[in-house]
Amino acid sequence: MKKIGIFYSFNTKNTTEAANQIIKAFGNTNIEANNVEKISDAQFGAYENYILGVPTWFDGELPNYWDEFLPALEEFDLKGKTFALYGAGNQKEYSENFVDAIGILAETIELLGGKIIGFVANKGYKFDHSKALRGNHFVGLPLDFDTQKKLVPERIEKWVEQLKTEFK
Repeated sequence: MKKIGIFYSFNTKNTTEAANQIIKAFGNTNIEANNVEKISDAQFGAYENYILGVPTWFDGELPNYWDEFLPALEEFDLKGKTFALYGAGNQKEYSENFVDAIGILAETIELLGGKIIGFVANKGYKFDHSKALRGNHFVGLPLDFDTQKKLVPERIEKWVEQLKTEFK
């Protein structure tokens, strides 16, 4: 498997906690952490395998730092690159837009030719709507640190095992 770049904001509590667990589940090898708030185009383009961490803000929005990076992302040719997405959300308080940011990023990546892996069944989640949902699967790993914190470590472990088989 080729080296993986994991991109998330080092300033977000839950997304960072998840990133640390993901890195540990990969065995701390073959994966490099990158702060999306300080990333250069060259750093981002240096990988073929990506894990992107994105919390959903407000009423289903991308955080400012991801929103500001999208124009640069749109300049990349993502053909041949593989992406796995994870995100934090609250399915009780924000049931109408649970982890929408995952869906927004997935749509952009696919429009630019990138391949999305790491789909997760929506079993065990209770929400009304999500842009991250396709059929009965999310286009990434939803993590609810507010209402299902005890399930987070197990979900991450299972997802990383899945990614190990899906990344090239």
